[in-house]
Amino acid sequence: MFYRLLATQVLFAVTLATPIAIERRQSASASDSPAATVVPTATAVGPPGASGYLRGSTDLGGFSSSNPVDTTADASVVSPDQYELAPGQDADKDLGLFLDLSTVENPQPIRGSTDAPTDPGPRNIALDRENSDAFAPPGTDAGSVPNGKWPLGLSANRHGLGSAGWARQQNIDALPIATAMAGVDMRLSPNAYREMHWHKANEWSLILNGSVRLNSMNEAGETFVDDLQAGDVWFFPAGIPHSIQASEAGVEFLLVFDSGDFSEDGTNLLSETFERNPKAVLAKDLRVDTSAFDKIPDGELYIFDGTPFPKNISTDNITGPAGVIPRSSTYSYHLSQQAAYEVPGGSVKIIDPVSFPIASNFAAGLFVIKPGAMRELHWHTTSDEWNYIISGQGRLTVYSAPASSRTFDFQAGDVGYVPVPASHYLENTGTEDLVYLEVLQAPAYNDISVAQWLGLTPKRVVKDHLGFSDDTLNRLPKIKPYILPGSTNLTQTNFTGENE
Repeated sequence: MFYRLLATQVLFAVTLATPIAIERRQSASASDSPAATVVPTATAVGPPGASGYLRGSTDLGGFSSSNPVDTTADASVVSPDQYELAPGQDADKDLGLFLDLSTVENPQPIRGSTDAPTDPGPRNIALDRENSDAFAPPGTDAGSVPNGKWPLGLSANRHGLGSAGWARQQNIDALPIATAMAGVDMRLSPNAYREMHWHKANEWSLILNGSVRLNSMNEAGETFVDDLQAGDVWFFPAGIPHSIQASEAGVEFLLVFDSGDFSEDGTNLLSETFERNPKAVLAKDLRVDTSAFDKIPDGELYIFDGTPFPKNISTDNITGPAGVIPRSSTYSYHLSQQAAYEVPGGSVKIIDPVSFPIASNFAAGLFVIKPGAMRELHWHTTSDEWNYIISGQGRLTVYSAPASSRTFDFQAGDVGYVPVPASHYLENTGTEDLVYLEVLQAPAYNDISVAQWLGLTPKRVVKDHLGFSDDTLNRLPKIKPYILPGSTNLTQTNFTGENE
């Protein structure tokens, strides 16, 4: 009996010391108790040179006096001798001065203090430098405001055939708040085409550089052809077919669509139209033999190289009995030839259906903001704002009712989005002109100027609300400024001299 009991104990001990992987039978029912997890790496055999273990002991879980923690270590502390402060970084945080971290050694997320808080890392210092108002927010930022910035440099470039060009896009997949509009940045190499196509959404475009030839036709069979250059605009209504061909100089243009879920990859293409229909049907439709389709492309052309278009545009002016599209309904507008509205601090060009009738519900402002100046505090009454930074840099604060705000920093190539009717401004924080585009979904460009609103409200009412002095009340404008001049001294806080 003793020996039998001893053998049983030894067997039990060996059983406990031996790992057992229990596999669930395929025929087991859902009511069976869960099987032990199969751990394929439990007895890992590594390659030559491997050492150590994939897992630690279960003894490391929870408190144990055998697992001491060194609470005197200061590895998480960044001492003042290890970083620099930017001008204005130690000023009152509610002043919200722009912090230029571009050349600061080991920048820290400090605002209104000289020693806290700090960030020992890991971190992406390049992004911290570019987004100082996110890294060290002004004291006035509060609450929760959805992200309103998307760098198109983070969007995947889809290349055309060969070296013919590329396109990258922003839609709600990249910027979920941008529900009303989406954007595409497209480049065509010299003489390349964006193949003949049409969209479900309306297409509005601003040429960024180079030049282009457009061809189109409307439902009545009236035709359109025009050559455009940098600074010019085109518009094609939904469903209207068109082709875009770069000149020998090449072209890059910005496209804005009136649907936040628009995707460039869902475009209706001429090449696919022919590839996805029976050849017998195509032959019947064009009154030809099916052999006419022996050389149609295999797959979409998308962006591809073409033959140079003729210098004489009349050669490409193909017309039928309906003639050409009249000027009142033209698809192009030579905005580059429009004189800008100049104000202290910059300039603006407005283009909307008032001057470009075909572009239904697309209203845009092309702004130039001088260094230190700002697009005044304002909001739009009926539309979200989609904007694109063409050159320079700036920052924008979105106020979201009732008590939230968030400040974003922008660089060239960034898309911004402000939902209606959130108030905002755009301040030039760089040393060169800030050039950017505002696009609205509206029959006419519109905004409400905060300064003008106060200037056209009885002084008594404004004073009762904000406690302004008589001097401040007397400075409020009755005319919309659009742009306000400023100083490249980013720590300046007194601007009374700007109006003297």
